[in-house]
Amino acid sequence: MKKRVAVLMGGWSAEREVSLVSGRECAAALKQAGYGVTEIDVGRDIAEVLARVRPDVCFNALHGRVGEDGCIQGLLEILAIPYTHSGVLASALAMDKPAAKRHFASAGLTCSEGKVVDREEVLRGHPMPPPYVVKPINEGSSVGVTIVTNGGVPRFHNEGWRYGSKVLVERFIPGRELTCGVMGDRPLAVTEIRPREGFYDYAAKYTEGKAEHLVPAPLPRDVYDEVMRMALLAHQTLGCRGVSRADFRYDDTKGSAGKVYLLEVNTQPGMTPLSLVPEQAAHLGIKFVDLVSWMVEHAQCDG
Repeated sequence: MKKRVAVLMGGWSAEREVSLVSGRECAAALKQAGYGVTEIDVGRDIAEVLARVRPDVCFNALHGRVGEDGCIQGLLEILAIPYTHSGVLASALAMDKPAAKRHFASAGLTCSEGKVVDREEVLRGHPMPPPYVVKPINEGSSVGVTIVTNGGVPRFHNEGWRYGSKVLVERFIPGRELTCGVMGDRPLAVTEIRPREGFYDYAAKYTEGKAEHLVPAPLPRDVYDEVMRMALLAHQTLGCRGVSRADFRYDDTKGSAGKVYLLEVNTQPGMTPLSLVPEQAAHLGIKFVDLVSWMVEHAQCDG
C-alpha cells in the first residue's frame, strides 16, 4: 500500500498564503501518484491533529517561521513521524540568516558583507554606505526586504514592521539574480530571474507575469558550473537534506571581473505553479508528481 501522507500547509507566518498554494499543489500531485493524502491547515493544536490522523509521512509545505525554522521539525521528531525537507538543525541555521552566513564563510563560500543592527540604528541614519539591503534576520520570500539607495532610510514604523527589533544590513550586489535547486546530492539547474520592474520581491515571486525565469540561465559555462557547485556546498554545509534552493547574485556589471555571491539557502522552497525548483526539475525531465513523490520516499527523522 502507498504511504498515508499528511500535507502540512498554511500556519500563521507571514507566508501563510503562499504555503496554502504550495500545499494544495503538492497534495494534488501526491493524490495523483496514489498516496493517501490528508491536507492539514496547521494550527497550534497540530500535535493533537497528527495524533488523530496518524500519517506515515508528513509533507512539510509550510513556509516561514515555525514551519521552516526547526520548530515543526522538532515536533515531528518527538512524534517520530518522518518528514520531508531538512531536519531541525539545518532548518534553524538556514532561517537564521546571520548564523547561516557564518557557516558559509567557514566553508569558503562568498557572501556579501553584512551586519546585524538594531532597527532604531537604521532609522537614525545609514548603517553603511548605500546602496545596501535591509532584511529581517529570520523571514523568507523576501518578506520585509528593502533596498536602500542614496535616498532616505526605511521608515519601518510607517510600514507596520513586525519582524523584530534586529535587522540584517548587507551591501547591495549589482548584477543578475540567480537561483539553483538541490535534490539530495544533486544540483538541478541554474535559473536567472528577471523581474519586470524593481527587484525580486514578494509580489514578483508570486504574481504571474511579474518576473521572467530563464532556465537554464544564459551564463558562461564556468559561471554556471560555479553556481551549481556553490549551491550543493551550501546545502551540505548547513546539513540540509531533501530539496533546497540557494539564491545568488552574479555581479557582471561594467568594470567587474564577474563574481558570484551566495545570498541564502531556502530549506523549503516554494512548490507553487510559479516556483523555481519545479521549473528546474521539469527542465531535467522530472515531472512535478515524480518530484513530490521522491520527497515523500526520502522523508525521514533525524533522531
